[in-house]
Amino acid sequence: MQILNIYILAIETSCDDTSCAVLNGDRLISQITATQKIHEQYGGVVPELASRDHQKNILPVVDLALKKAGILLSDLSAIAITRGPGLMGSLLVGLSFAKSLSIALQIPLIEVNHMQAHVLAHFIKDNDNKASPPFPFICLTLSGGHTQLIKVNSYFDFDLIGETIDDAIGEAFDKAAKILGLSYPGGPIIDTLAKKGNKTRFKFSNSKISGYNYSFSGIKTSFLYFIQNESKKNPLFTKENIEDICASYQSHLITTVLLNAKRLLVETGIKHFAIAGGVSSNSELRQQVGLLNDELDIKTYILNNEYCTDNAAMIGITGYYKYVNKQFSDLGITPLARMNL
Repeated sequence: MQILNIYILAIETSCDDTSCAVLNGDRLISQITATQKIHEQYGGVVPELASRDHQKNILPVVDLALKKAGILLSDLSAIAITRGPGLMGSLLVGLSFAKSLSIALQIPLIEVNHMQAHVLAHFIKDNDNKASPPFPFICLTLSGGHTQLIKVNSYFDFDLIGETIDDAIGEAFDKAAKILGLSYPGGPIIDTLAKKGNKTRFKFSNSKISGYNYSFSGIKTSFLYFIQNESKKNPLFTKENIEDICASYQSHLITTVLLNAKRLLVETGIKHFAIAGGVSSNSELRQQVGLLNDELDIKTYILNNEYCTDNAAMIGITGYYKYVNKQFSDLGITPLARMNL
């Protein structure tokens, strides 16, 4: 698609990161993200605290992104904003700000589905110039609250093939970390410890779900019982075996989540496979996905880490394609805690 000489200001406030990006057409020219540290002491995101920090951070983050891009507010063509899914208070801060700016500048407002944006992050153009997957492709989107297996037919034509029926894989990581006494967010900590461990030492149960759906609650429960039983035998079990525990549990989760993806790729004959979402930065996942190139004779697509976690660049690229198709939003839209693809 031809790059238009337009500037998109993108804002992402779905959870606890306040992120703003500026795109010139489909090319990212600046991105600033303020990460909230206050939630670490609570072991998870506190919605009210997240909303307050968004209110504090959004203006300086937007201002800095514009300065880094070297443009003025008057240069903007449109504003892209996350409408959902996410925390209602956090979404409301970003949406209210974007509406006000849209009215003041008299430019279009573009609502973006956060999960659709994770997938379309693969089309962001930057200095790395990584290849984007051609349509159709299969995308496995993994985040703290979502696990989705999607057939992507075009920028706006998604078939949701499978999803979790309970916990997402990110929650399975974080809850296991809490059981082990690790800090929040637990996924990256487990990943770091796992690099020094033996991933074949311990085994965990599988959840049998029909079709392409996922379930992680049973795996999480089996992990809890495993730790409790072993700790009764040896109170120092977790401390003495933490690296092997993390490596084995992480490998089990990643192997489980890839089973359906591999089966779908074989059954459909689609030769292009992408991963997206915060958990797609996991090193074990990246390693196993990389092996699929030869195993299934396909091409895989892995994002740079900065585009895996919640970021405004992915909101901006989605906003760009919607701008090209004149898919503008009414100023009466409200945030949606849940939003279908």
